[in-house]
Amino acid sequence: MKTITEVRNGRCNVSGRRDDVLMSIDIDWARGELADFLNLTDLRPTGTLVNTTRRANHGADSQIVASAQVVEQILDRILPRWRTEVPDDRNKTVNRWCQHREAAQRADAVLLRDAEVRERLGDDAPQLSAASMHQWVWDGARSLWGSGHFREAVTAAARRVNAETQNKVARRDVSETALFQSVFSKDAAKPGQPRLRLMTDDNSDTFRSVHRGAMSFAEGCFAGIRNPNSHEDGLPELPEHEALEQLAAFSVLARWVESATVVNT
Repeated sequence: MKTITEVRNGRCNVSGRRDDVLMSIDIDWARGELADFLNLTDLRPTGTLVNTTRRANHGADSQIVASAQVVEQILDRILPRWRTEVPDDRNKTVNRWCQHREAAQRADAVLLRDAEVRERLGDDAPQLSAASMHQWVWDGARSLWGSGHFREAVTAAARRVNAETQNKVARRDVSETALFQSVFSKDAAKPGQPRLRLMTDDNSDTFRSVHRGAMSFAEGCFAGIRNPNSHEDGLPELPEHEALEQLAAFSVLARWVESATVVNT
């Protein structure tokens, strides 16, 4: 069983070990962009005096800003929490790009040596990335997740799944638990109450089981995850791995909803 990241055609192709974020990144391109940024922001002596203590970035401000626009997107993919986890105290005392530079160096190390580190440390467990979740879920959670607000991020993802489901069945009169109880009901569609079908209604035990399970799963997601997260005051912040598990639950529900067929009367 392979554990080393393979690079084919300049893209990271992981043999079941690294998450989809690295799988989708063009490593050579990303490392090139990071290297260009580090070169542009390198501090070099100014003037002609050999012993001068004054230093300035190698590149022009316009070049650095343009490069940073791309680099920040790379960092957001590889190190989603770099803005809060990488120190920014030297931005004012040394140079405004210090935080970006350290984050770029860390990201480059991830791209270059992630597979090696995992292999050497014996960490071959499958990895799960928030960015690989269903688009509704990750789009809803992304900004809050990046700032470390994990409980709020899960709540935002739940709202997005609810809203997209309402859009799919063109209903605004019910939401969340009541909505999913209606759309996954095994009963035939009624006026104003369309159903979502994950398979053809062939009157089989499988059909009944699938839709009963989807209804119960959705109810669990909203009653057991969404409601406590948004209604309980004073709860401590969720650990990131627990929030990721909760996002995964809503991701499953979102995929079911998106793939389902709408049945009207």
